[in-house]
Amino acid sequence: MLEQYLPFVALIIFGNIENLVLSSQGVVAGVNPLKLGIASFLCVAMWLAIGTFGTQILIDYVSFIEFMGGLAIFILGAQAMFRSIRGE
Repeated sequence: MLEQYLPFVALIIFGNIENLVLSSQGVVAGVNPLKLGIASFLCVAMWLAIGTFGTQILIDYVSFIEFMGGLAIFILGAQAMFRSIRGE
């Protein structure tokens, strides 16, 4: 069963790092930590469900999904870093 998730390992690792970056950005912005924690938990649960069922359906498109996910993670990370550097 674990073999079908192996192509997505890099996306899972970098996606979790991106979640940490976005959460820290929310804390720096002064967002209520309780609301941020609940929202983060709901997003992680949603992605777990999507990943579990979506992997079985979309395994043929793994390279495209990994590219798009990696691109999104890169763009969001760059955006967070630029805002941090500017002090926004």
